[in-house]
Amino acid sequence: MKVSISEVSKYVGQEVTIGAWLDNKRSSGKIAFLQLRDGTGFIQGVMVKSEVDESIFQTAKSLSQETSLFVTGVVQEDSRSSFGYELLVSNIEIIQEATNYPITPKNHGTEFLMDHRHLWLRSRRQHAVMKIRNEIIRATYEFFNSHGFVKIDPPILTGSAPEGTTELFHTKYFDEDAFLSQSGQLYMEAAAMALGKVFSFGPTFRAEKSKTRRHLIEFWMIEPEMAFYNFEDSLKVQEEYVAFIVQSVLKNCSLELERLGRDTTKLEKVVAPFPRITYDDAIKFLHEQGFEDIQWGDDFGAPHETAIADHFDQPVFITKYPTKIKPFYMQPDSENDEVVLCADMIAPEGYGEIIGGSERIHDFELMQKRMEDHQLPKEAYEWYLDISRYGSVPHSGFGLGLERTVAWIAGVEHVRETIPFPRLLNRLYP
Repeated sequence: MKVSISEVSKYVGQEVTIGAWLDNKRSSGKIAFLQLRDGTGFIQGVMVKSEVDESIFQTAKSLSQETSLFVTGVVQEDSRSSFGYELLVSNIEIIQEATNYPITPKNHGTEFLMDHRHLWLRSRRQHAVMKIRNEIIRATYEFFNSHGFVKIDPPILTGSAPEGTTELFHTKYFDEDAFLSQSGQLYMEAAAMALGKVFSFGPTFRAEKSKTRRHLIEFWMIEPEMAFYNFEDSLKVQEEYVAFIVQSVLKNCSLELERLGRDTTKLEKVVAPFPRITYDDAIKFLHEQGFEDIQWGDDFGAPHETAIADHFDQPVFITKYPTKIKPFYMQPDSENDEVVLCADMIAPEGYGEIIGGSERIHDFELMQKRMEDHQLPKEAYEWYLDISRYGSVPHSGFGLGLERTVAWIAGVEHVRETIPFPRLLNRLYP
């Protein structure tokens, strides 16, 4: 019976066949230990020389790393492993023998591993990160579907930019100028006016020449928009959503978190509601912490965000940033029009901003003025003006960066490990 490694718990005491690759091996004179993987998980195969033909045992001892094979044996419980099961191997059928596999169990440099990303994905660490990424995606759909949101897919090719064109990739769309999308937000606002509560999940692109551990050129965003939701309503959705995906990973990816050496006690504290601090109070706090360089009206850098996050055990909202450093579409605070009703959610442990969101402007006259202030071409945004021209309502939304969120939850230092094939400033291969 052919089964996957993830299914072996159902077949204890039974003989099964698993299609697998050899991750690693070791052997003594009498026993061969085969570390096997099949994509669904990892299991140890144990072959006892006295219980198999000599030729089969010699085949097992000579197997090379990443050789593909069918392995037949009896599933048995193994309390010594975190997985809980092992395979008592009785037969091996080689599918293809791999020779000179480039990524050996020894240490390799980052550039070498990135050049071989297509193979590096096979490693236990990368497998764990991708499984956690998948769980966050699965939980995202579960959360928004169960809360009445409709999935909408905004275009990737656009004729305008929601936050300016300086960090956009330009291309030609036949005889017109076009850009790769840096956000689907404006389109999601239009969709919210049709469907109430919507969310998108797709790739976005930023031509930002940054080499920090938090930046990718191509990354994935989850962008909900909600009609009739004010700023406070949106913050509640954000903290409930983030708490939900964290708890889902804790529940469903315990083996992967253990493999990565993640301190899960920090994740267990991620329960809504989250603490909040206004931009004004954040400036005061940073001055008290010795950051005399930051002044009111400046945007926060990574050291500032980390200092604020370190003060809390959970993700923290920094709210009400100065109007002049935020995009044109954000609703001003009715009590102080020098700030807008926005918030950045800062992840703990130095992972920085994972969510940016705001209440959106819904007043037609104000939207027109903001566009003029930002010198945006009216003809390119005429369709967007229609949102506030025809039956507009208060509405709010946010965007969560998937890779930064994966890095934080998995405890991975650099976002390049949180996407299957990263696109970095100097990397378009493989």
